[in-house]
Amino acid sequence: MINILYAGVRTKWDEYGPSLRASFDRIGLEYNLVLDTDKPSEIDYIVYAPNGDLTDFTPFTNAKLVQNLWAGVEVPSANKTLTQPLARMVETGLTAGMADYVMGHVLRHHLDTDTLAAVQPGDWMEGHVPPLAMHRMVGILGLGELGMYCAHKLADFGFQTCGWSRTLKHDDRVACFSGADGLGAVLERSDILVLLLPNTADTTGIICAENIAKMRDGVAIINPGRGPLINDNDLLDALDSGKVSGATLDVFHIEPLPADHRYWTHPKVLVTPHIASETRKDTACDTVAENICRGENGEQFLHLVNKAAGY
Repeated sequence: MINILYAGVRTKWDEYGPSLRASFDRIGLEYNLVLDTDKPSEIDYIVYAPNGDLTDFTPFTNAKLVQNLWAGVEVPSANKTLTQPLARMVETGLTAGMADYVMGHVLRHHLDTDTLAAVQPGDWMEGHVPPLAMHRMVGILGLGELGMYCAHKLADFGFQTCGWSRTLKHDDRVACFSGADGLGAVLERSDILVLLLPNTADTTGIICAENIAKMRDGVAIINPGRGPLINDNDLLDALDSGKVSGATLDVFHIEPLPADHRYWTHPKVLVTPHIASETRKDTACDTVAENICRGENGEQFLHLVNKAAGY
C-alpha cells in the first residue's frame, strides 16, 4: 500500500480527490490517498500545487516524488526544503489549451482583426488584405513541450515557424536556434513572436529595448508564458513608437494586473486574465497516476525538473 498526500488547494479537494482515485483505480494502484497526515515520513508521493498550504517538505523524508499540478515550477524550484525529485505537469488538456490560445491570437494578429474591429461605419478598408500564412514567420521563444507543440500546430496550419531554446532542438518542421546568435536570428525574422519560456535568471526581461531593436518593424508579441519575460516600460515604448504593432498579454509581473496599469488602456494591447491554459483535472490526474506507477515499477519518472536550471 502506497501513501499519497494531496497538497493542492484544499478547496479543490472535493474535485481532485475523486478524480485522483478514479485514475489510480484505472491503473491498478493500491493506495491510501489523504488530505492531511500526522506521519509525513510515511508519505510516498506528494501531489502538489504551489498555491496550496505545503511549504516545508523537510518532514517528508521518504517521499519518492513531488508531482506538481502546474506546468510552471518556479515556486517549488526555489524552495530549499524541497529536496525530493520534482516533476512538472505535462498533460494533454493543458497542452491543447495552450495551442488553442496561441493559434487563436496568432491568427488575430495575422489577420489584423483588431484594426478591422475598430473601423468606423462607412470606413470601407478596401485592399486591407493580409498575406498568406505561408508568407508569415511565427517565432517561438521556448521549445519545451508546450512550445514545440504550438510550433507544430502553427506549421500544420501553414505558417513558417522558427524557435529558440537554451539547448538546441532538432525538428523537421521548425527552424530551431539556440545561444545568443540564435536568439538574434529568431528575433530578426519573426513577424509574430510567441513567448513560452520559463522564468529563470537568464530569461527575465528577455523582451527589453536591446532585443526589441533587433526585431522586425511592426512585429506582434504574444505572451502566454511568464510575466517577468517582458520589461514593461520597454514594451510600452515600442508600442508607442510603432516598432511593435500589438501585444497580447496573458501573464504579468503582478497578478491580477493592477487597474491603473497602462496595459489596460493601451490601444495596441489586449489583456487576458491568465487564461492561456489551465491544468485539466481529469487528464492531469491520469498523468499523476502514470508517474506514480512508474515510480512503483522502478522506472524513470516523466518530466523531472532540473532544479539548477529552474525548469
